[in-house]
Amino acid sequence: MLTGRESLSRLIGKRRRFLPSLQSVLSSPIQGSLNLSSDKNGSLAETQCSKGKVEMSSSDWVTCPVCGNKVPGEDCILNSHLDGCLSRRTKRKLTQLTLLQLNFGCSQSNVQVSSSESEKLLTSDLYKSPCDSEEKATCGFSKVSPSEGKSHDQWRRFLQTESVKQIDMAGSTENPISDGRAKIMVDVPALSADNEEPRHLMDETVDDISGVPIDTFIVGRKFSDVKYLNLGASISLLRDPDNINDSNAIKVLSASSACCKVLGYLPRELAQYLSPLIEKYCLTFEGCVIAVPRSSLHAVPIQIVCQNMILNGEKGCDNFEVFKHLWQKVLQVVEFAKNRPPNTTKYQENFCLLLQEVLRSSPHLFTDDEKKFIESFTSLSEDSRRLFVRLYTRKGPWFRLSTIMYPEVCNCQQAVKELSANGYICLFEDITELPEDDMKNLLSLLTVSELRDILCTLKKKCNRGSRKQNLIASLLSCYKGGSCPVLPHLILERTDICTRISSEAESLFWRAERLFFLNGEQDLSAFLLVDLGIVKYPTYNCIISEQIFSSKSDLLAYEEAIGVAQIMDQSLDENNFELVLRCIMIAESRISSSSEKLIETSTPELMSTFLSCFSASWVYSKVILLGISFLEREQRYNDAIHLLRRLLNCFTCDRRRGYWTVRLSIDLEHMGCPNESLSVAETGLLDPWIRAGSRMALQRRVLRLGKPPRRWKTPSFPESIKRNITEVHIQGRPLNCEAGRKSRFYGEDGEQCGVEQLALQYYATEGGGWQGVHTESGIWLTIFGLLMWNVLFSDVPNVFRTRFQTGPLDLETDHFYLARMSLIESHLQKIHDGLAEEILITSWELHMGTACRGVNWDRHSLSDLRAAVSCIGGPCLASLCRHLAQDYRSWSSGMPDLLLWRFHGDYRGEAKLVEVKGPRDQLSEQQRAWLLLLMDCGFKAEVCKVSPALTST
Repeated sequence: MLTGRESLSRLIGKRRRFLPSLQSVLSSPIQGSLNLSSDKNGSLAETQCSKGKVEMSSSDWVTCPVCGNKVPGEDCILNSHLDGCLSRRTKRKLTQLTLLQLNFGCSQSNVQVSSSESEKLLTSDLYKSPCDSEEKATCGFSKVSPSEGKSHDQWRRFLQTESVKQIDMAGSTENPISDGRAKIMVDVPALSADNEEPRHLMDETVDDISGVPIDTFIVGRKFSDVKYLNLGASISLLRDPDNINDSNAIKVLSASSACCKVLGYLPRELAQYLSPLIEKYCLTFEGCVIAVPRSSLHAVPIQIVCQNMILNGEKGCDNFEVFKHLWQKVLQVVEFAKNRPPNTTKYQENFCLLLQEVLRSSPHLFTDDEKKFIESFTSLSEDSRRLFVRLYTRKGPWFRLSTIMYPEVCNCQQAVKELSANGYICLFEDITELPEDDMKNLLSLLTVSELRDILCTLKKKCNRGSRKQNLIASLLSCYKGGSCPVLPHLILERTDICTRISSEAESLFWRAERLFFLNGEQDLSAFLLVDLGIVKYPTYNCIISEQIFSSKSDLLAYEEAIGVAQIMDQSLDENNFELVLRCIMIAESRISSSSEKLIETSTPELMSTFLSCFSASWVYSKVILLGISFLEREQRYNDAIHLLRRLLNCFTCDRRRGYWTVRLSIDLEHMGCPNESLSVAETGLLDPWIRAGSRMALQRRVLRLGKPPRRWKTPSFPESIKRNITEVHIQGRPLNCEAGRKSRFYGEDGEQCGVEQLALQYYATEGGGWQGVHTESGIWLTIFGLLMWNVLFSDVPNVFRTRFQTGPLDLETDHFYLARMSLIESHLQKIHDGLAEEILITSWELHMGTACRGVNWDRHSLSDLRAAVSCIGGPCLASLCRHLAQDYRSWSSGMPDLLLWRFHGDYRGEAKLVEVKGPRDQLSEQQRAWLLLLMDCGFKAEVCKVSPALTST
């Protein structure tokens, strides 16, 4: 796989159905200093740069008379550019902007909030009821009975994140949201007095609660003895303390029936406060059904009234205070439930929560029309909302309406009509001309037999054994060639009506999802994993004082960069080299156009910030890195050199500078420029952003290239990197000796194993009774996560922004250590003083199973971790943790394969780290750097080389 491909795929996440900038990217002229091209067959064509010629100076560029862009003055390039401009048959107006020049954002004046709006936001946030924080994830009552919703309370507790918010607008009446000054602190408290109902309301309700109506619902209808209810039917309540799933359960009985049949249960949220009132204070409730739902399984609206109250004691006693507190919670739950009916499905609730949170936290990133469109989602019918979320989370993009059936959607046909009328979906009913991509997706809906039937109707050749993709390709070529214009009608005859998510809805909801999770790897399924109890996220405070995207133009530029990255990724899958090269040129032109701005503001404090990864320039840099790997594979080293120099000039404070500098030095050597390669390596050693394995690789290059007569002076670092690392040689019976395949051996027990398992067997027997694990970086990152748990999730502004994070956003930056220096050093002192095992045990017991960056709960047992920590010792462990805290990105990979330990008595032990190498393996620079660092920290480290046993003939 090309270097950078996996990282770019993770950044993109789930590929978007529609890319608004696709056509612009493919058709707009590119303003950049790099010209990559391919020939008419799609093969890579040599450019002047790849031939080794010197780049053109700015004076050799001319202005295109058609579009007004600067292009190289060479005849062949200029003529090609003119042909492309003239083929579009339109001359660009002087006021028209190309895609490269377009500023998608609003002016600063358009991103301001008036003082009245700020006060409104402040009031709505600070006076939100506790139920708002408790139920934010579930948006209402549980749909299930007490015997169903096992994970409901866990999810509710998980998302108690926004009951306290503090917004400081710096005393300004016109303070733009985009200035990053708003300070929002999200805490995780329990129900507090600050969020209680107004006291005058409590006084009125507690004095005489008899006759006070309470509107609620009957849930868990599938447990009912009565299928259909009548409007106005009398009901009563009965405690169900023996319910195995909820000891607070309250049954709803039919009062009109002689046998008091069970109609269902009260919602769990209401029952937890009402049940102690019924038991302790002997409250009795009666009521009636006030509405009958369409489905017998849906929640039934009811109204209940307290009939009597027995309260022992005066108002000032503790007994009365407890009663008042419980009754207050009852009123809060009832008030909260008015706008959140319990019939709402889980995924529907989660989707609404996502939209509400994004609109609340980032209103400046949406226009008024976009806000109205998103907010109108909540005004749709229940069926329409459920159907939309279902379709949105499916791959699609097209769906046959006849196959859409979900048990929770009562009327799919009506829901489709409503969604179509409001612009959420598009229908394919009578369209005669479609883009090629849509036609291909529509054909994918057909079965193989239906595709063959269409080919037979068109009297086209159809082989019986043809695969579906071949049949689709055959039909597409006919349609594209114009020989079968009736193809859309033939498709429609077989599929009937088809539907897909509209481009506007997909674009806005993709943006909301991205702003909510802040990455491409998480989606709505993250809610489901928490609901099911599969994933448990850690507890932390979200202290937000700075917006990630200060203006909408920044966000749109970031979105467009993600789109270019997706086109690049798809083009590599399809071997479309022409489009790959175009994406590289677009990315290069974008960072080139902003290079002056980057260089002017590239102070270490700014450019090393952890929020820089949410910029368009950072995304384009990843596209260029993948492009460099692609060009190097094609041996176009001059083009790769040009891009590497561009990255190093534009990103002066970046952790990736080490890899870029190493590749630049290597590519220059490929081009026969050893002197320049040496100069690049020497300059790189002065760069403070080049560390760990990259630094060692440059040092070794300087020693190799810097021999006389190029350099007469010996560098100061040879002795440090040429230090001897202890080697141990063992032999084994090989299973395979083929180059390019992982070496396999027969172990001491006769079973097949890898070189790491063979080394473990050797150290356990002949090597001196060592115990250990093959873990590489895994066990070290687990130990670091457990020992530094309180540091990882400490209160630092802006590093936690969602409830779905497994670590702070700044973990892989210098900011992590600098922002927590005193806390980290005090914690490391405890580890140095021998408290590591105690901290480890405490962290394990408190957080077992909670997701944390680097921690693998299943692979390592507590006993193994305790043994390793005890034998390593406090000083070595503290030194290792300090290096990870200071530079997690550089040191979180390349660790030795084996961690070994053995005890001397009950309390003393020793540890050893071993890098295992097979017959044809060599140490990488990162592995060598790790071994030398471990030796400096006081560890025993060595290399174990496994070779095939010599056979006697």
